[in-house]
Amino acid sequence: MSSSFIRFVGLHKAFADNKVLRGLDLNIPRGETVVVLGGSGSGKSVLLRHAIGLHQPDAGSVWVDDEDITGLSEEQMIEPRKKVGMLFQAGALFDSMNVADNVAFSLREHTDWSPDRIESRVAQVLGLVELEGVEPLMPADLSGGMRKRVALARAIALAPRALLYDEPTTGLDPITANTINQLIRNLQERLGVTSIVVTHDIQSAFKVADRIAFLFEGKILFEGTVEQAKRVDEPRLQRFLQGAGYG
Repeated sequence: MSSSFIRFVGLHKAFADNKVLRGLDLNIPRGETVVVLGGSGSGKSVLLRHAIGLHQPDAGSVWVDDEDITGLSEEQMIEPRKKVGMLFQAGALFDSMNVADNVAFSLREHTDWSPDRIESRVAQVLGLVELEGVEPLMPADLSGGMRKRVALARAIALAPRALLYDEPTTGLDPITANTINQLIRNLQERLGVTSIVVTHDIQSAFKVADRIAFLFEGKILFEGTVEQAKRVDEPRLQRFLQGAGYG
């Protein structure tokens, strides 16, 4: 068994003439949180979507728990996807379902659990994201921060071994964003999950990361600890960290 839970090897991805990923290599160590930093349009979300088979690379490979998932069919991706939960940027809750049904959705799709067991699991994961007793509410009744937390509860319902976060603090006020950051850390510690967080929020990155990866022009330009990121002699990364852009 390798020390990495997710590996991207020589990844290339283009959309028409836009070359987004250009031979990207990145290892995500088991049990760690890696934050992928980069500007808007740099390919951070595209990278995440490769980890659950929503995009297929033009070249290169993607490995999840030592399995090459490159080119797998939708049916073949069912089992690998159970290992990886994803928090989409907008939450992606079903507006026609209440909180309980949103969180229970994957449990009903992928398990043969009894209604009582599903209800108990829904309550458990809502407790993990500090939202006890909100099961009857509809998504329209929730604040932005609550929607993110419900979506996170849904992402962990099947007890995945890895979590992917796509811009988890975008659109949130600083206090709510800090709550989400603390949840990311708490879930890593309590559940032992491997996590990838993509963001352009520097403060959030420094709070949640074990390691930082800087995505620039389709490749990982730097990868290391938070302290190494702050000190490394890489002018494009330093300009990004200081909010000055990275031309």
